[in-house]
Order: sequence, then structure tokens, then C-alpha cells
Amino acid sequence: MKILFNTDKTIHADERHREFFSDQIAEEIDQYQSHITRIDVHITDQNGKKDGMNDIRCLMEARLEGRQPIAVSDQADTIEAAISGATEHLQNALENVLERRQNYTV
Repeated sequence: MKILFNTDKTIHADERHREFFSDQIAEEIDQYQSHITRIDVHITDQNGKKDGMNDIRCLMEARLEGRQPIAVSDQADTIEAAISGATEHLQNALENVLERRQNYTV
């Protein structure tokens, strides 16, 4: 499973940050990794350089084998909180989709 990061021009993420967040995401969705080929993470600052509440948005798109991609997002005050929130939403979405798939095949 690959995790790819994309940021807008106002967010600076070096390789160390990307690796840290990739490890965090992989750990949180560990039980679903065998079904996922790739996760695209898009982090944007909705207000640009201006300060604001909940202005960091994290959009995650998980590519599943043999299924349509799943996209979730979260907004927060910090990059860490936005990624954490989006990861939690992704866990819930994966659980729902894969549980439905398992119930359908039984």
C-alpha cells in the first residue's frame, strides 16, 4: 500500500513529516491494508496565509482493489488534527464498505 501526500503552496511538509503521517495512517488502518492499493492525502489551507479556525483541510482518497475509491475529509486548526480526523473517518468508511462486501458474499 502506498501513501502519497499532496499539499498546497501554503503548507510546507518535509519528508520527515510525510513519513511520520504515513506511519500514523498505516498504523490506524492496519487491518484494512490488504484491501487498499493506495491512499492519496491532500492537505490544503482553506484561508491561505490568513489565520482562521478549522482552516486546514485533509482529504483522503483510498483506492480499493476491485472497488470504487473512498474519499473522506476533515477540517481542523492543525495539520495533525485534520489528518487524525480524516483517518478516523476513513477507518469508519472502510469498515462499512468492507463489512457490506463480506455480508454480501456470505
